[in-house]
Amino acid sequence: MQVHSLYVYPVKSLAGIQVSSFCIDDFGPAGDRRWMIVDVDRQFVSQRNNPELARIGTRLEAGRVLVNIPGEGEFPLIAGDEDCRVRIWGDWAKAVYGDHDASEALSRYCGATFRFVFMPDESFRRVDASRVTEYRRVSFADGFPFLITSLASLEELNSRLETPVEMRRFRPNIVVEGAAPWDEDEWRALSINGTAFSLVKPCSRCVMTTVDPDHGTKAPDLQPLRELGKFRRTPDGVIFGMNAIHESSGEIRVGSPVAITTTAKTENQ
Repeated sequence: MQVHSLYVYPVKSLAGIQVSSFCIDDFGPAGDRRWMIVDVDRQFVSQRNNPELARIGTRLEAGRVLVNIPGEGEFPLIAGDEDCRVRIWGDWAKAVYGDHDASEALSRYCGATFRFVFMPDESFRRVDASRVTEYRRVSFADGFPFLITSLASLEELNSRLETPVEMRRFRPNIVVEGAAPWDEDEWRALSINGTAFSLVKPCSRCVMTTVDPDHGTKAPDLQPLRELGKFRRTPDGVIFGMNAIHESSGEIRVGSPVAITTTAKTENQ
């Protein structure tokens, strides 16, 4: 098995970037979801209610994040010095507001008052303590630093769909090839290019998987979520992929070998 593809998402719920490699820092993939969008109540905003966000492109240049907002142009995201506390799911996290120009353009595009916010290094949001006992941090990702998926599982799902979907619908960080479909359900630990990962929770999927990433619209038949619900429904929800934490820093690349070190079976022996 090896790494098929890698993705980073500089801004939560905006378009991701496919990359050939990424470094891993304390948060996870370097720069992943350190930016987020909030409403006037400082609650996070996502494609769940605003599917048009999928059409906002992101780009990295000289250490900066730039966003391309349809009809508005491209803007650098610049962290200001105004602190705030923002809510993501059940967590309140320390952040700083971004500059006004990008936020005002975003608000015009979405037809609502939104702000970009940045998570600074001194902010600490804890990974789900019910799944990870260690005091580990996560950025503005939903709950864990990494989402790992399998190419074979997507291909098997697509064999059931009238219209195949791309892996972009599932917003992974690491896509593995060379495994059998759904083998990842049993993985508990793996190593990629010397970096160890613990797979701590199946990833329950939501309506975001029904958003067309090119057009920013939801599929009227709610595929592929509806099809997954027919055969991938578990106590953790309708699942696709595995949430993971990293045990060290490092760098991984497309083509890096993937070694499974612990499975559910060996863990229970």
